[in-house]
Amino acid sequence: MTNTLHRFGDADSFRDDYVVFAISCRGKNDDGAIPKLRKFLEMALVFKPVNLGDSRHGGALRASKSLNPLSHWKRNHKPDFNGVIEGVNTLTTAAAVFDNLAAAEALTKAVREADLGLSVNISTSITGAEACCAAAGIPRHSAGYSLGFEGKTEHLPNTDVLALSTMCGHGMVSTSFAKKMIDWVKEGRRTPEEASAYMTRFCSCGVFNPSRACRLLEDARTRTK
Repeated sequence: MTNTLHRFGDADSFRDDYVVFAISCRGKNDDGAIPKLRKFLEMALVFKPVNLGDSRHGGALRASKSLNPLSHWKRNHKPDFNGVIEGVNTLTTAAAVFDNLAAAEALTKAVREADLGLSVNISTSITGAEACCAAAGIPRHSAGYSLGFEGKTEHLPNTDVLALSTMCGHGMVSTSFAKKMIDWVKEGRRTPEEASAYMTRFCSCGVFNPSRACRLLEDARTRTK
């Protein structure tokens, strides 16, 4: 089970969204797990992730309390991947986010060969996850499905908003925030890359996919035109 299970979209919507997690089990394989989690993230860095995450400290882009409104026009949006790796100092869930299947397959294979002794979870479409397992030469252990939304679904935000907001499984990217970013991109007030970076900073475990967010924002703008 993972908080990324409820990312909204059909199977094709995850063609550029692959999240590979590593986690230890308390009391089972957590002894000496911290350097192994760092090693996992270091291995992921080789395959050019679009985000790295430490669920205790955040992702490669993080929010800050020491800014003023002028920061919108001069802020550095370059991800700090090394900062995430160096910041792992306690047991946590480590995550690597990719925007292409080849990279996710390569990491899965490398992690299996390294035999770190950690549990690995892949969050994407079922087809994508099975492809990663096949690349690593292992069968899929199990699968988790999201049953979607039930009840008065007419009160839900539109699909563009849901696809963006649900990329943070802890709900730190609100639907109002996602809608505002869509509107700003449509109005030409921000580029998809800028709006994506804003949202990425608020995902507290670092699994927001800025590449997928850019595509979704650009799709929304194109449809408006």
